[in-house]
Amino acid sequence: MSGSVHAVPQNRWDLLDGLRPDPLPPVSVVIAHYEQPRQLTRTLAAVRAQDYPADLLDVVVVDDGSRTPPSVPDGVRLERQPDRGFRLAAARNLGVAAARHDLVVQLDADTAPEPGYVRAITRLPALAPDCVTVGRRRHALFDHVATTLPVERVGPTVEVAEPRWLRDAYARSRNLLDADDRSYRYVIGAVTAFSRSMFEAAGGYDETFTSYGGEDWEWAYRAWLAGGVFAHVPDAVAWHDGPDAAGRLDDPGDGLAARNDETLRLAELIPLPGSGPRGHVPAHVDILVRLPGGLDAATRFLLADQVLADLPHAAVEGEASAARRIVDRVRIDVDVLAPHLLRAGALRRSVDRVGTEQLGALLIADEAGVPCVRVTSRRAAARRARHDRPGLSPEVEVRTADCRVLGSAPDLAAYLGGWA
Repeated sequence: MSGSVHAVPQNRWDLLDGLRPDPLPPVSVVIAHYEQPRQLTRTLAAVRAQDYPADLLDVVVVDDGSRTPPSVPDGVRLERQPDRGFRLAAARNLGVAAARHDLVVQLDADTAPEPGYVRAITRLPALAPDCVTVGRRRHALFDHVATTLPVERVGPTVEVAEPRWLRDAYARSRNLLDADDRSYRYVIGAVTAFSRSMFEAAGGYDETFTSYGGEDWEWAYRAWLAGGVFAHVPDAVAWHDGPDAAGRLDDPGDGLAARNDETLRLAELIPLPGSGPRGHVPAHVDILVRLPGGLDAATRFLLADQVLADLPHAAVEGEASAARRIVDRVRIDVDVLAPHLLRAGALRRSVDRVGTEQLGALLIADEAGVPCVRVTSRRAAARRARHDRPGLSPEVEVRTADCRVLGSAPDLAAYLGGWA
C-alpha cells in the first residue's frame, strides 16, 4: 500500500504493480450526455453500484444542450451548455472544470461501468499523476434490457463484438506499456481517467471539434507530449450501449466520409509520420530545428538544408511560416564546432529511435566524438520539468560515420551538385 506520488521512468507504469493508493483518494466522475435519458439512467445506476466508497465519489453530468434537461438523482450535479451542435470537447472541459476532486474519470452517458471500474481505472493516476489510463469498452445491445439490471450480469448476454483493431493494439503493446508517439489512437475518451494536473498540462480538449470523433485522440496526443504515461487497464470494464462507431452506420460510404473528415482534421493537428500529411506541409510543426547564432550564410544554409532534406516537414526556428504553429514533438539542436555533413537518412533514423525507445536525447557525433546534432524529446523534457529530476528518460551518444566534420568552409556548389 502506498500514499506516495511516483515518477516512473519512460512509460514504465508496470513498476507500480502491486501498489495501491492508501488512503483511497476522492474521485470525480464526469458523464457527458445528449438526448440519452434511458442510457444515462443505466450509467448512473452503474456508478451508484461501484465498490468505491460513495462518500469519495463526486458525480457530474454534463448535458450538451438536450431539448429537455436530463433528470439526475440527489447527490448528482448537473451542468449544461447551450445546444450549438456536437460539442463533446466543450462538455468534457466543462465537466472537468466543475469536478471537485483532482482525480477525474470520464464516461459517456451510454457507457455503463462494472462495479470495480472506478477503483481499477484510478489506481495508476492516484499513484502517479502523469498516468492517463484507458479502460476496456465492451459493447452490448441494451435496447430491451431494463436499466436497473446490473451491467456486469446482463452485458455478456447481449454482447456484440469489440473492435478487433483496438483489442489487437492493446495485446501488441502489452496494454500500452510499449506505447509510442502514435499510441494516442488507443485512448478512448469515454473510458479514460487522469489527474487534473495532467489534464491542465495537456491544455484541455480542443473546443473547435464540433463533429463526432477525434477530440479524444487529439487531446491524448498533447497529453503524451506533455509527459503523460499511457496505460490500458483491462479490468476496468464499461459497457457501451451499441456497437463500435463502424458498426452503427447503415451506409458504409457514410462511415468512410466521416472517417475521412476526422483524418483530415487530425492530420493538421498531429503532424507526425503515419498521422500527418506525406507531402502537404502541415499547419503544426512536428520537428523544430535550432541553429546556433553567428553563422555565415553558407554554413547556415548547409546545416539547415541537410536537416530539411531528411525531414522535409521540419521547421528551422525563426524561419517557420507564421501560419504554422510550433507544437513540436522533437527538437534538433545543431552543435557546431566545425561545419559537417550528414549522410542521408541519418536524422530520420535518429528521430525514429528517440520515439520508439522513448529516449530523452540522442547525441550524434562523428567517429572522433565531435558533436554534430542533438535530438531531444519534448515529452521527456516535459516529464523532467514536471518532476524536477533527471533520469526519467535515457540519453544516448552515438559516434558514427554518418556525421563527417569538414576541414574547411563549406563549398555549397560541391554540396548541391553532389560531389562534396
